[in-house]
Amino acid sequence: MSKLAFLFPGQGSQKPGMLLDIAGQHDLVQRTFVEASDALSDDLWAMLSHGDAEQMSLTANTQPLLLTAGVALWRIWQAEGGAAPAILAGHSLGEYTALAASGALAFEDAVRAVRFRGQAMQRAVPAGTGAMAAVIGLDDDAVIEVCIQAGAGDVLEAVNFNAPGQVVIAGHAGAVERALPLLKAAGAKRALALPVSAPFHCALMRPAADELAGFLGDITFSEPAMPIVQNVSVEPETDPVRIKAQVLAQTYSPVRWTQTVQFLVGQGVSSAIECGPGAVLAGLGKRIDKSISVQSIGDLAGLTQGLEA
Repeated sequence: MSKLAFLFPGQGSQKPGMLLDIAGQHDLVQRTFVEASDALSDDLWAMLSHGDAEQMSLTANTQPLLLTAGVALWRIWQAEGGAAPAILAGHSLGEYTALAASGALAFEDAVRAVRFRGQAMQRAVPAGTGAMAAVIGLDDDAVIEVCIQAGAGDVLEAVNFNAPGQVVIAGHAGAVERALPLLKAAGAKRALALPVSAPFHCALMRPAADELAGFLGDITFSEPAMPIVQNVSVEPETDPVRIKAQVLAQTYSPVRWTQTVQFLVGQGVSSAIECGPGAVLAGLGKRIDKSISVQSIGDLAGLTQGLEA
């Protein structure tokens, strides 16, 4: 029997004015943003409605904005009688949105956790010390081999396995710079530095994970209403202790998205909803396995189409 999955996007899917067309038809959007704003004592609704791309791209803002957007869409889907998914997954930050949607984390706790996560990530590596780069058209093993060659004592790792031939590397800025010509020489179609504020998901983020562990110490994790395929294990998790441990490890560990989608297909998932702004995960899904159909509900047209389907 075919199964439905819900997928929650990570950083990079945000844009000024996201969800405003849906908010015009569903007051759950603004109500959810007001709830998140109260949890943070920061007006996320004003930031969403009137903020610019630069303000929204600050990690400490991006993370709660995207999580709140995903939860708002999830609530609308439920309120409108949308089909219940059998399983959830989230890309990086999206894993926290999945936890909130499933009830594993209270929404207010999740919002506060990702605001702190963003701040801790930024504190972990001084500006200019770290970097990230996207690598297109080179297989995973070749990317990993170049990271070993170019590391030369610095941190340099493959950190986002987004789709076949689409990998992101991260580490010390000098190591990333050394890797770019080597990646092109190895056959990459493109290897370009990304405009990010920190080298996410690599070993340089361990101090952020330590800070986050202290913050999450007083937050309760519960058993989710449906299994969540986490980035670290690529297994359906329901145990709160394991979920919390992997959320922390995810801070400095690779996002194994290709394997995640392949796992979902192997579990009988043929349809998925991308529950968040943009259509990044829908695009990646096509590159990973054409047998899975991913529908984005990040705008009014997509939401209407998804609910009708």
